[in-house]
Amino acid sequence: MLITMNNSVTNTGRLLWAGLRALLVLTLACGVIYPLAVTGVAQALFHDKANGSEIRSEGKVVGSSLIGQRYDLPLKKGQETAEPDLKWFQPRPSNGLGENTVNTRYKLILSGATNLSGDNKDLIGQVRAAQQAVIKDNTTATYEVDKADVPADAVTSSGSGLDPDISPAYAELQVHRVAERNHLPVNEVRQLVKAHTDGRVLGFMGEPRVNVLELNVALRDLAAKG
Repeated sequence: MLITMNNSVTNTGRLLWAGLRALLVLTLACGVIYPLAVTGVAQALFHDKANGSEIRSEGKVVGSSLIGQRYDLPLKKGQETAEPDLKWFQPRPSNGLGENTVNTRYKLILSGATNLSGDNKDLIGQVRAAQQAVIKDNTTATYEVDKADVPADAVTSSGSGLDPDISPAYAELQVHRVAERNHLPVNEVRQLVKAHTDGRVLGFMGEPRVNVLELNVALRDLAAKG
């Protein structure tokens, strides 16, 4: 009986020691070595993407090329919604799942769509209001925006609500207004848009697009030179 108990204690001790060794080895391999290896490869081969696709201006990080930003004027007393700062190219509307007062560069805190159907009265009202605002904001003394000229991405938010890009058509629509507000020639601003227009991925996937943050960084540099 005593021999059986001793064997049982010995076997239990061996199992516990084996389990502890497996835990230590797996913790070291999966919790230390593997993360360091993945991080090292990412930093060596995909440094920009691994660090959040940061965009820098004047030596400072001003945002990510993957996340949209708002370009609004400071809230005035009594205002609930900030007015767009019309000297900058404007992004898509940012309707989504929630808002916050911490991130002043973009009001969304939760990525997602409105989930409103195409015949929803609220959505129809939002689109019509956005269309009227786009026409009003982008009509200048020398350029009149027609209702038919307003592209869909100018009045609707994306599926994520955080889209950093706009269509070349929406960027072109804003050229005259941006040029006027920054006292720049229209052709120079138009060339700036063309220079920051990316084509389809691999030549056939997706649609041509313009990253608004990158475009506005270039716009600020151009306006500073002028």
